[in-house]
Amino acid sequence: MTPLDPDRILALSYVPARRRAAVEALWRLDAALGAALGGGSEPLIARIKLAWWCEALEKLDREKAPAEPTLQALAEHVVPTVSGADLAGLEEGWSVLTGQDPLSSDDLDLYAGRGRLLFRFSAALLGDGPGVEVERAGEVWALVDLARHSGAPDAASALDAARRRLPAAGKGRWPARLRPLGMLHALARRDAARGLQPMEPQGSPKRMARMLRHRFTGR
Repeated sequence: MTPLDPDRILALSYVPARRRAAVEALWRLDAALGAALGGGSEPLIARIKLAWWCEALEKLDREKAPAEPTLQALAEHVVPTVSGADLAGLEEGWSVLTGQDPLSSDDLDLYAGRGRLLFRFSAALLGDGPGVEVERAGEVWALVDLARHSGAPDAASALDAARRRLPAAGKGRWPARLRPLGMLHALARRDAARGLQPMEPQGSPKRMARMLRHRFTGR
């Protein structure tokens, strides 16, 4: 399976054991979709890889999962709650990055959908219903994640788009069951405030301390 970044690894450790396999499978799917764009792939090759994932995810609703670890984990732990067709929706956000031009505001809106869906599905797997503020928090997180992995000017544009969404994400206390997501959002807010010069390394002690504070306070 595709590895997760240090921030998500720590957040995952605070997911209740009975729900951890499902959330981990979902997050590793997201990482796998991102990996489909890496390795110096040409845009056409990246699009082919993403299309393969999209088709494979949709098939999980009607066929046995093939011998691919991420798909098998999704079939066992996630698809009973979130359909394969819904999971395939994550591909649209990632596909924005297969172009070669600087990202437009419309592109950033589409990419933010990656985080919106990821937080929506994660909340469902954590036993919570959909919530607008949680989904907006996911958009902020995804855009900050994009800024972390992009060069100028896309990184600056992504951070600006994330900051514009912060009010809609709310500042209230996160319920205990959703705090693994709240941890990621708290870090995204921190990154948005700090800006690009330089971005704080993932997994650093200060980030771990911020996540732990959110774990106990919900803020």
